[in-house]
Amino acid sequence: MADVFVFHHAQGLTPGVTAFADALRAEGHAVRTPDLYEGRTFDTLEAGLDHAERTGFDELLDRGVRSAAQAPADVVHIGFSLGVLPAQKLAQTRPGARGAVLVHSCVPVPAFGTWPAGLPVQVHAMEADRLFTDEGDADAARALAAEVPEAELHLYPGDRHLFADSSLPSYEAGAAALLLDRTIAFLRSLDA
Repeated sequence: MADVFVFHHAQGLTPGVTAFADALRAEGHAVRTPDLYEGRTFDTLEAGLDHAERTGFDELLDRGVRSAAQAPADVVHIGFSLGVLPAQKLAQTRPGARGAVLVHSCVPVPAFGTWPAGLPVQVHAMEADRLFTDEGDADAARALAAEVPEAELHLYPGDRHLFADSSLPSYEAGAAALLLDRTIAFLRSLDA
């Protein structure tokens, strides 16, 4: 079983993010869900992004990195949208990471250096999600998948951002279930 960090999206540590983490716990994984917003959640993506901007993206990234400081090094880092920032940075820069799952977002690899040799990663997003396609995330994900043999890019039909959060109106049950199944299979493969 894996030690897993799940980093929340811009609306905060919502019940949907917690439910995803709980589903991984039910599979026997030890899952931590750092709260980068210190207890705050937001009803809309716009309000959450406003909060993130006021707090500062660098500060939120630092909070995520600090949250893992006392954890074992051999962690799988999972991030949802905004949470991809600390998840991807930790996967790329903290020696010993076992893998990464990047959901709704992907940062260009050079932002954090290089991708560690042999480190498996999955990227999940809806193919017509404008926040994914128009902000450069899709290009970064395709480049990662092309350059890293252990990378998998999973695109789902639709245009919703945060489709995997069961507590939000953007939730899409079919895609979210497939994402969870693929994540569970990914974590199992690390033990094989």
